[in-house]
Amino acid sequence: MGGSLAAAFAAAPLAGNFFTEIGEAKLDKFGIQLWTVKNALGKDPQGALKQLSEDGYKQIESFEGSKGMFWGMTPADFKKYVDGLGMTAISSHCNDIYKDSFEKKAVDAGSIGLKYLISPSESGSKTIDDYKKLADRFNQCGEICKKNGLQFGYHNHSAIFKPIDNQVPLDILLANTNKETVTYEMDIYWVVTAKQDPEEWLKKYKNRFHLCHIKDRIKGSTEEDASCILGKGSIDFKKILDTAKDNGMQYYIVEQERYDNSTEMDSAKADAEYLKKFKF
Repeated sequence: MGGSLAAAFAAAPLAGNFFTEIGEAKLDKFGIQLWTVKNALGKDPQGALKQLSEDGYKQIESFEGSKGMFWGMTPADFKKYVDGLGMTAISSHCNDIYKDSFEKKAVDAGSIGLKYLISPSESGSKTIDDYKKLADRFNQCGEICKKNGLQFGYHNHSAIFKPIDNQVPLDILLANTNKETVTYEMDIYWVVTAKQDPEEWLKKYKNRFHLCHIKDRIKGSTEEDASCILGKGSIDFKKILDTAKDNGMQYYIVEQERYDNSTEMDSAKADAEYLKKFKF
């Protein structure tokens, strides 16, 4: 390797889930929201996880299914199995943040080193005061999570961008939650579906979005449910994720919810292949 070339590599910054080459960056590791393969996971949790590891996923984000966040395994056994596949459990979506059981879920999540416990979507709020009360509950959940070594988070859908009294509910949540204990997971698909600009939100609230869902949208579709294999749709991930990594994004998580002419597992594999080749 020539001197100048070696110097360029030595000077290239390394951060987060990225490794840098001259003039470009690649995702070093990326995750998957297990909702993407929910049916396969429900039938054979260990088999589905093993296949995802073979497809190239290094991180996973779970959710609460009929067998709980840990898919019929104890938290410790779930961690042991996932670790044995060369993957890391980063986070989980968690339902029922108003129930007493939330604290037990935070204890379990913290016991195996999850970094985030995330509300997948909170419905029922209709007024600005409702959203301020929701922010208060997020802060309470944040304190519960902090005691157990992790952060609480919120995952957006499109409705959170619909103005109420000339105010956007997501602005209310971000303005009224403790940035030290409450983080946000940007579902890029739903931001675009709401006709919002993900880059504007990432810049406006720098370092508040620690995770994102990378989910593409069928070109020209006006349907709400129009996700597709990464790279086949209309979302400019190269541009958006470049802005994301400059504004505090730490985890990049695949999600897909529709599988035209495909299956859950085949789609997950195709999504992984896209991200393996992804460059900034």
